[in-house]
Amino acid sequence: MLYEMDVRGESLEGTLAALPAALDAYVVGLLEGIESCRDDLDELIERHVEHWSLSRMAVIDRNVLRLAAYELGYRPEVSAATVITEAVELAKQYSTDESGRFVNGVLGALTAELRGDAT
Repeated sequence: MLYEMDVRGESLEGTLAALPAALDAYVVGLLEGIESCRDDLDELIERHVEHWSLSRMAVIDRNVLRLAAYELGYRPEVSAATVITEAVELAKQYSTDESGRFVNGVLGALTAELRGDAT
């Protein structure tokens, strides 16, 4: 959903309205949370990447990082290790050959800032 919204430049409401079936409430909550603090998440991510801007990142990487940053910052019930593992796997499966390492490195720095540890 994040990828689709990013690529098409559509709002969350428009994207959700176009779906043939309703999404799980947990997923909708994540999407609403990410959308509501997207500027803050983007700023946070950009502080932890060297010589990169969000616009230069692969679309999948950018949105995986947004999702993970949101969970790290706003969903303390989800363990940092789970967030990082799942984000790295998504990046490895759906993005570039280097994406897994890139996402892992960025999330290590984000985790240290947001949760005070690296895992």
